[in-house]
Amino acid sequence: MINPVASLVTAAAQQMRRSFHGKAQHTESRQSQFLQTLLRTYQDTEMGRQLKLTAISSVDQFRAQVPIRPYADYEPWIEKAAAGKANVLTPDPVTYLNFTSGSTGKRKLIPVTWRSRQFRVKATNTSLFFALGAAAQKRQTSLGKILLTSSIELEGHTSAGIPYGPVSVGDLRQNNVFKRSLMAHPLMALEPVDSLARHYVCFLFALANPRLKVIGANFPVLALKLCEHLEQQAESLLTDLEQGTLASWLKLDEGLRSQLLTRLKAHPQRAAQLRLQRQQTGRFTPQMIWPHLNFITTALGGTSDFYLKRFPDYFGDTPIFGGIYASAEAVFGAYHSFNNDGAVLAIESGFYEFIPPEQWDVEQPKTLLAEQVQVGECYRILVTNYNGFYRYDIGDVVEVVGFYGKAPIITFRHRRGGLLSSVTEKTTEYHVIQVMQTLMAEFEVALTDFCITLSKEETPPPYLVNIELQMGDAIANPQAFLERFDQELQTIHASYAVKRRTQVPPPQLRILQPGSFATMRQQMIAQGIPESHLKFPHISEDRQFLTNLPVEQNITLSRPLS
Repeated sequence: MINPVASLVTAAAQQMRRSFHGKAQHTESRQSQFLQTLLRTYQDTEMGRQLKLTAISSVDQFRAQVPIRPYADYEPWIEKAAAGKANVLTPDPVTYLNFTSGSTGKRKLIPVTWRSRQFRVKATNTSLFFALGAAAQKRQTSLGKILLTSSIELEGHTSAGIPYGPVSVGDLRQNNVFKRSLMAHPLMALEPVDSLARHYVCFLFALANPRLKVIGANFPVLALKLCEHLEQQAESLLTDLEQGTLASWLKLDEGLRSQLLTRLKAHPQRAAQLRLQRQQTGRFTPQMIWPHLNFITTALGGTSDFYLKRFPDYFGDTPIFGGIYASAEAVFGAYHSFNNDGAVLAIESGFYEFIPPEQWDVEQPKTLLAEQVQVGECYRILVTNYNGFYRYDIGDVVEVVGFYGKAPIITFRHRRGGLLSSVTEKTTEYHVIQVMQTLMAEFEVALTDFCITLSKEETPPPYLVNIELQMGDAIANPQAFLERFDQELQTIHASYAVKRRTQVPPPQLRILQPGSFATMRQQMIAQGIPESHLKFPHISEDRQFLTNLPVEQNITLSRPLS
């Protein structure tokens, strides 16, 4: 029987995709219209008056008159808005402040208004319609529920009473009734402060639904953590699913526990079915529990590829979808297909400029517009949006991988400044992730995680290749592994190859004890970084980073390579 709601949603998705494609054919004019409308709307704010926005009548004039700025230049203005002063950066009242995690730099506050949120939602909806279209192509047309496990706990309130917290918290708290109805659990299931308790409660609701369609996680590493929790708590979960109970050991506020118990029901048949499958397979994975999954949605680009290599073990061939490429400050793109890390520039959510590499060290660089970029080239991306930012430099480096109509398709590669240099070679996370993926395949070994640091004992310092093997794995020839790391990095990174011949010392391999990276993550969380937004670096110039972790084995090269 055809589901009328699903049919309506599919038809709406097709219409929205056609509409967006038509707009993408006229990217230049759409971007110009977006900018002019924003400038007229914001011209009477304090920032707008300082920038003399009323005098700007063209894109070229905007680029000539308004300087490129980093977050530090906005901070005094944001502090005034956070304290409750009106009309500072935005004409609309600030209703929320996105609070960045701080895992890749200083924590930031980003003003959010009802208007700025609508433009973020527009990009989210565009990506949703792309996802529904991709699912329809696979004949996965039915509308279904999504499992989420990220927290909705606020960080706090400003002196003016404005709530602040991670961007995902603000998005979830402000979701409309329709989007909340798509969740496999009530919103209150995301309230537990304890991470394990929150995952557990969300699992219980989702386990009752054999036709779950989507699993969402902010980052791939969190999707893997979700899977680990699921397998580790399988027996307890099945008992609670069978009886409609909540394990007494869960760290839950008693009031919340009581509310959750009123929503939980016993599902003895479903529990018996899952218990039998677990006994037969020895596993308790999402692909076994929910065989009708349409896709997994999580962040793509950057460091994601390293963790995505482990997805088949838990999700089989379930497609991966990126949703939106965004930060706390802005939306940059909407993903348009499964298993593709290219996002279509969000031409309806911001005005974008691109800085070519030869201009990166210029104080006020010349920029390119969306239709002027070239496929295969990397650029630093700037954004002007309704959060009150003008030509804002977040530091993201993106690669243009194609075009959708005349809108560029971009992939996040790394954050500028996130570089590793023994001398001046400028190694990026993208470089080392490519190398590690090659080595894992070549040596048939799985890594829990890795991070390349610099020695604090030598000048210039050698690279320290810190790795943690998955339980039960071993490298038969660590010396060969290290040699291949050195060779492969020289192959893909010309600057490293040149400097390695005469200046950069041979790298060293440090095999860390099991649980080392979990310990580091807990330390970062204890420092105040929200778990759902923790981005663990794969390179670090902090020479104290990882130094206190126990090392199982140290390996050096027996001969220098050049």
